[in-house]
Amino acid sequence: MAVTAKALSYQQAADELVRAAWAYATGIDHRPLMARLRLEASDVAYWNNRPRQARDLAASGLSYLSAGPNASLLHLQFAGAAARLGDADDARRAINAASDARESDHADELLDIGGEFGFSLASQHYYAGRTLLEIPQGQADAVTELQNAAEQYAAGPEPGEDHSQQCEMLAHTDLATAHLRTGQLDGGIAALGPVVALSPGSRTDLLTQRLTAVRAELARPLYRNSSQGNELDGRIEEFTRETIVADLHDLPANLG
Repeated sequence: MAVTAKALSYQQAADELVRAAWAYATGIDHRPLMARLRLEASDVAYWNNRPRQARDLAASGLSYLSAGPNASLLHLQFAGAAARLGDADDARRAINAASDARESDHADELLDIGGEFGFSLASQHYYAGRTLLEIPQGQADAVTELQNAAEQYAAGPEPGEDHSQQCEMLAHTDLATAHLRTGQLDGGIAALGPVVALSPGSRTDLLTQRLTAVRAELARPLYRNSSQGNELDGRIEEFTRETIVADLHDLPANLG
């Protein structure tokens, strides 16, 4: 429920739901679940521009879980927050630690459930690319990671994995940003194709946030007079006018 609330731009509700779940997880002393909830709290802080809190919550989560896919995701969450704080060295170290954690043998009930409680290899490449995109001189590495993510999403999940459509579309969005930063307009247009084709019901708040970075790149002098760039910017603006978030916020309040 917290993950859904976050995607629909109900950040306060997401935070409250995570804290409610934390009370249950601590009550039964379920360390993998406690780690996952620290991760979700970190992610809420990250998307609300609280990188210090996001970093600290991810570090706290790693005290409950040190191996396996979800530990890998905690390292990557820490890396993303570190990158936003300007600490490129810590960010790169955390990306490497994420790979090591994933290669460690680990099993728990959350991984058996899968879905939101799992973390695919495709998404690992997405999170690494998202972080590298925020690091100075990290664009080339970001393109590599995000391209790997897009290809693995297209190939389908590995045995025992599930793929997140939202992470897949965020990977395409960030790949478009990375291409545009390296002067590859055609690559940016191609990467964003699956995103702008989404129906309004799949257009979440997180996607519209990341599309802001794409538009910032298109506003650079390099693309400002490009007909292709202007067309893409227009499609993005149209995309953001019709989203599931806007539709929900337009619903009348329950006066009963």
